[in-house]
Amino acid sequence: MPTPEELAEEGIISREERNERIRAVLATLADFKTLRQAERNRREYRNLLLSDLCKHYKYNEFLMSQLMEIMPYGELIDLLDAQETRRPVTIRANSLKTRRRDLAQTLISRGVNLDPIGKWSKVGLVVYSTTVPLGATPEYLAGHYMLQGASSFIPVMGLDPKPGERVLDMCAAPGGKSAYLAALMKNTGMLLSNDASKERTKALTANLHRLGVHNAIVCNYDGLAFPKVMGNFDRVLLDAPCSGSGVVSKDPSVKQSKDEAEILKIAEMQKKLLLAAIDSTDHTSKTGGYIVYSTCSVLVQENEWVVDYALKRRHVKLEPLGVDVGKNGFTRINKYRFDKSMSLTKRYYPHTHNMDGFFVAKLKKLSSAVKTVKETEKSQTSDGEEEEEEEEMEEENVAEEVEDNGEEMEEESGGLTDSDKEEETVPVVKKEKVVSEESAQSSSKRTKVKKGKQSKKEKSTDCDSALIPL
Repeated sequence: MPTPEELAEEGIISREERNERIRAVLATLADFKTLRQAERNRREYRNLLLSDLCKHYKYNEFLMSQLMEIMPYGELIDLLDAQETRRPVTIRANSLKTRRRDLAQTLISRGVNLDPIGKWSKVGLVVYSTTVPLGATPEYLAGHYMLQGASSFIPVMGLDPKPGERVLDMCAAPGGKSAYLAALMKNTGMLLSNDASKERTKALTANLHRLGVHNAIVCNYDGLAFPKVMGNFDRVLLDAPCSGSGVVSKDPSVKQSKDEAEILKIAEMQKKLLLAAIDSTDHTSKTGGYIVYSTCSVLVQENEWVVDYALKRRHVKLEPLGVDVGKNGFTRINKYRFDKSMSLTKRYYPHTHNMDGFFVAKLKKLSSAVKTVKETEKSQTSDGEEEEEEEEMEEENVAEEVEDNGEEMEEESGGLTDSDKEEETVPVVKKEKVVSEESAQSSSKRTKVKKGKQSKKEKSTDCDSALIPL
């Protein structure tokens, strides 16, 4: 590892040399006690790794540091390499007009090399190569399929709309998710496809017409207006605007353009939109009452933090997504703690699932009332009490081990003779007093430790305090 003076004097080094140093630092961090230099600490290695990764992959320091916190060092390079190449082209067979098997046979006959996307999807196809433009085939123009990323199937599958329901797609353009919702609803009920951008509603309308959707209404409202404009939907899909940190391969400008201030600004908007989506949902619906929140970002600030914010301010709970693919969301990361049910959310990564980085959460609305400050504090204190109980259990286990060790020491000391007993008569009384004093001291120490832990918890950063309050 180079010294700070050597780094300051270091000129331009080749990508191969920098890549070798990155691999060496990662190997050292994986087995730090054995491979570290005696005079260097972990922070120095981490700072060198951060600097080299930013230069090698051309990220800003904030975004790279966030990725380093989310991903284990063993997977970090795989994620960054996967973000450098685009994901495979995927298409969704439109069940309103055709079946996936028939569509696959037709496209194969036209020179398209494809396969089913996986067992988790009944309508997806992944395209490896093609001799014809997929956006200009007769099947595409007839609305038999939609060019759509694999990860964007999952929010719709998680929402699982039923025929005859009232469904809101709050950020619908360009229409791939709305058309999938209409197909699952079998063109019945009412689908409100909204987008805040009037320009984007043109592509939304065109795609819905091409795909044969008849139960949709296209509108142009700010998503925050929906509880007042129209509400009582059975299900709401919110694919929120985000930083795009999961789709860097499509937009490399994200590497430099998204700083901390920008991420916090986006997170504030996402929190407002999610509360609006919840308020637009009918909790008395016999078949629904569900909200699905999704982003094409892998940052915690736009995902778990936003959902945790909604859990504390509305009467909702997280539900299983019902899709057998994806990693569980974070319940804790670094100094932040989220609701334990956050493990029901799903995360998707390019290097693991070969699809764009994505986050999906499914919520069930329990009541239309807004949580009061007391209710929010009560839920926070109950979570804190559970953590305290776990810590107390650990302390009791440690105390029991200490007592057991003391008993074993007494048994190993063996029996005493009569003369020894006479000699030990007075000291035994003194020992009992000493033991009682020690037990009193230990109990006082435990209370001090508990108070110290409580004060530490009060000082620890809450998820919402790191974000801009509403």
